[in-house]
Amino acid sequence: MKNELDAKLLLKVFDLIYQKGEDFEDGKLYQGITAFSDIDGYTIYLKGNGVLLRFGFHNTYHLDYEHSKLKDVFMSKLESLVKEVD
Repeated sequence: MKNELDAKLLLKVFDLIYQKGEDFEDGKLYQGITAFSDIDGYTIYLKGNGVLLRFGFHNTYHLDYEHSKLKDVFMSKLESLVKEVD
């Protein structure tokens, strides 16, 4: 899974969600994806469709999900948001 996600695009999607999203719990919600960060801002999170993406220091990331189908739907959603950014 290494290098599957482009760090720049991921940060742009996070920013898009924060700009256009509605306040939700600890972050912002936009088109089914919630974006939030830890207290110091070094780690950001994108959550939706049963998947949690943690992106942090040195452009490392980790995806938590129970079924690969959930991951596929989540990744498709991120791809559609990337198109909105570009």
